[in-house]
Amino acid sequence: MSIVTERIAIFPGSFDPFTKGHEDVARRGAQMFDKLIIAIGNNSSKQRYIPVDVMISKIKAVFSDVENIEVTSFSGLTSTFAKEQKANYLLRGLRNTTDFEYENTIAQANHHVNPDLETVFLITNPAYAFISSSIVRELEKFGADASAFLPYKI
Repeated sequence: MSIVTERIAIFPGSFDPFTKGHEDVARRGAQMFDKLIIAIGNNSSKQRYIPVDVMISKIKAVFSDVENIEVTSFSGLTSTFAKEQKANYLLRGLRNTTDFEYENTIAQANHHVNPDLETVFLITNPAYAFISSSIVRELEKFGADASAFLPYKI
């Protein structure tokens, strides 16, 4: 007799800001898992563009129609946070081969710290593959309209 366990995934990131590409990956991921926790990593040594509490509020509003998505923040190692949340999966979006190289290294390190943790990669929808948080911040910094890349108003 097998034991059925809840499939809980963490979708970690700085999400500074959370883009339409992130939204796409999260919505698709929510269909794959019983619970998806969008987890904003809190790095105290890094200056954020949008404060964590504001970003949590905006992301919660974006997913108000999705029952199995939770939004929170964390500090420390993602693999440790996953253990605390009883999550056995990490969800990551890939825009290109550069993302894969970076994410593959992180996935291996996370698996080393938490052998029960599997990383699941979703290829970003091509319509959003060019969007990155750093591009959005740069556009905003110089007064350009980046609203087409965000699922909420800044």
